[in-house]
Amino acid sequence: MKVKECYINITNLRFHAYHGVLPQERLTGNDYLLTLHISYDFSEALISDDVRHTLNYAEVYQIVSEEMKHSCNLLEKVAGNIGSHLIQAFPLIQAIDLQITKVNPPMGADCKGAGVEVHLINDKSGV
Repeated sequence: MKVKECYINITNLRFHAYHGVLPQERLTGNDYLLTLHISYDFSEALISDDVRHTLNYAEVYQIVSEEMKHSCNLLEKVAGNIGSHLIQAFPLIQAIDLQITKVNPPMGADCKGAGVEVHLINDKSGV
């Protein structure tokens, strides 16, 4: 069996964090949803059934959780921090699609959320 591509998905992680430009956002915080789509070659784990041959979801979550605790003005900066930290911790990551949504943005609109999505490539992964 040949494997063409492998992805790890972690969907709709929920956090309460204190990101935003407005002082009120830094004081009361907001709820955020974060989704990751990570390109990572876990083809060996298909056979081995060994967590050492894949990306451990719990370790990924710990990094994301720690980064969400550091307040930033912009979600763009939060996304960059998370992506950089994940690639540094797991150099075999080939790429990351990361989406962060502020669930109740203070913009006077009736919407489910506003946020950012970014596709990051690990330029040291050799892909």
